[in-house]
Amino acid sequence: MPEHRSPEADLPRPPKNALLPLNRCNLPARVIASLEYQQSPAPLELDGIRALYADLLKQLSHDASPESRLQTFRNYMTVRFRLPADDLPDSEQAEPQPRPKAHYNRLLRGWFFDSDSREGAVWKGWVESRFGLLTRFHKEPIPGPESDAYDRFMEERVRGIYNTNALDTQLDLLYTYCQYELAQRYPGQSHLRLYRGSVGELFGTPADKEGCQPLKLFNNLSSFSLDPEEALRFGHRILQVDVPLTKIVCFDSLLPGQLHGEQEYMVLGGLYRVAPYRGVTSAELHSAH
Repeated sequence: MPEHRSPEADLPRPPKNALLPLNRCNLPARVIASLEYQQSPAPLELDGIRALYADLLKQLSHDASPESRLQTFRNYMTVRFRLPADDLPDSEQAEPQPRPKAHYNRLLRGWFFDSDSREGAVWKGWVESRFGLLTRFHKEPIPGPESDAYDRFMEERVRGIYNTNALDTQLDLLYTYCQYELAQRYPGQSHLRLYRGSVGELFGTPADKEGCQPLKLFNNLSSFSLDPEEALRFGHRILQVDVPLTKIVCFDSLLPGQLHGEQEYMVLGGLYRVAPYRGVTSAELHSAH
């Protein structure tokens, strides 16, 4: 009797050199990075967050508006991690203080300014630790964790987290707040269509079946946009991608007044089915004339 094979059994798998065997969330990296997960996402929860920080989630549940939830989150982070008042919006500094340690706000600004910065290295290292998705690019291609390029990446990450106050935990709570807010803004929705400029290679299906969408392996953390024109900043070919909400780490309007990304979203990597964007941008219209 022939063995029954599900359609999922024939789907391409993320390469092993893009994954770590262990992580700190409820699903293994091979699942998070898979095409199956893109198609049918399940909740992603970081280990221990609900138990250790239930008070934050409870406070957020009492807030009816995005503005009040934002204020609750900011106040909680300021008190919990003793963040410097001079680096927070709408606050006054009574007397000079020493140079503050790096914290989540500074990491966000650093990422949106340059994802290959020291702050970007901290972000990518956090994704490795929490989700088990290895960094494949930081200033240069990284072939694997035993390479010189990976050592250089790790050196920059270590410099970024030196002498900070539970920086990884701050990012844990930022991701948790982001997920809570996405659930409020998009009730009953599992995906968001985002756009990314690309200069890299696209891959077909194993049999290159007609009508099947090409595939793209994204770095462990990448920037996407709600606006296809903004996506041109990342490459000349615009891809549209249906991204699971659970793989969105942060977005610019989550913390208004702090970030300056143009409708930018920080998205966990892995394998994705993508489609070439068929619309015409204003830049393309201009070049046609």
